[in-house]
Amino acid sequence: MAGDERAERIAEFIRPLRVEPGSKVRLARDFDPAYRGDRLRKKDGRELLAAGVALLADYQRRLAAQNTYGVLVCLQALDAGGKDGTIRHVMSGVNPQGVSVSGFKVPSSEELDHDYLWRYACRLPARGDIGIFNRSHYEEVLVVRVHPEHLDRQRLPPSARHGKVWARRFREINDWERYLTDNGFKVVKLFLNLSKEEQRARFLRRIDRPDRNWKFSAADARERRFWDDYQRAFSKVLSATSTDWAPWYVIPADRKWFARTCAAAVLAHTLIDIDPRYPTVSDERRADLLVARAELEDQAPEGAPADPYAEAAAKKRKKKKKQGKKKH
Repeated sequence: MAGDERAERIAEFIRPLRVEPGSKVRLARDFDPAYRGDRLRKKDGRELLAAGVALLADYQRRLAAQNTYGVLVCLQALDAGGKDGTIRHVMSGVNPQGVSVSGFKVPSSEELDHDYLWRYACRLPARGDIGIFNRSHYEEVLVVRVHPEHLDRQRLPPSARHGKVWARRFREINDWERYLTDNGFKVVKLFLNLSKEEQRARFLRRIDRPDRNWKFSAADARERRFWDDYQRAFSKVLSATSTDWAPWYVIPADRKWFARTCAAAVLAHTLIDIDPRYPTVSDERRADLLVARAELEDQAPEGAPADPYAEAAAKKRKKKKKQGKKKH
């Protein structure tokens, strides 16, 4: 498939998932956790995911070689939403040296001594890298909003604890993300949208399977009491912080295979949009390479090809040409 056609297909696939900047979102009304496109089958999803992973691997190599742009992936979901599995499957083909995953638990004493974005800023990816926040700075307007007692522990001055706290934080987060994108760091925001019933089923699976017991906490089940509060909080976050420079994508998460396919497509779309290129070698550098190549070819043992890679590539081209003639 040609590059332009591939990019258009990916863009079309993820369009229903994008939160239009300025729109007012109500999760229950606007996004179905069980959505799976035009009746896409699981077999097709596996093939699409494999193609997406291969595409990501190619573009990640280019991203690292160019060393100009960085990518920050913000992954949000309620418990059992599939964040870990999404990371594991979507990033399975990329070079682990170019990817970092940061999880954010309860803030430490040192972190509470700084502003609420400080600990996230400390984990930002470098140029050429992909950084994944498994839960992100959006916890500060989600969990903290549902449980305002967390706000009390942030040692804020009175002026920062009263008034339009959440509207102010939305503005600060939007400004921070605009700052990042203006400096060459693309921000990809994915919300894995899980239904309440599917979460219940996944919790039971973790209890029923001994190899999954470690993933379950009774606190997770207790947090379900705040389901409606979280739905409202997520709706407000999506409405206020989906911007032209850092839009949100709501990923239907009831089917894990479809969620992973969607996440890979959004990330691939971002990298295609960046369009990183391998650095161009100067004429002087090219001359040095030719000298080095000649020296290495002279060192070939008796009976070995002077350039094994070039010989293998030539055989491959010859075989492909022969197969093409047979088809015609």
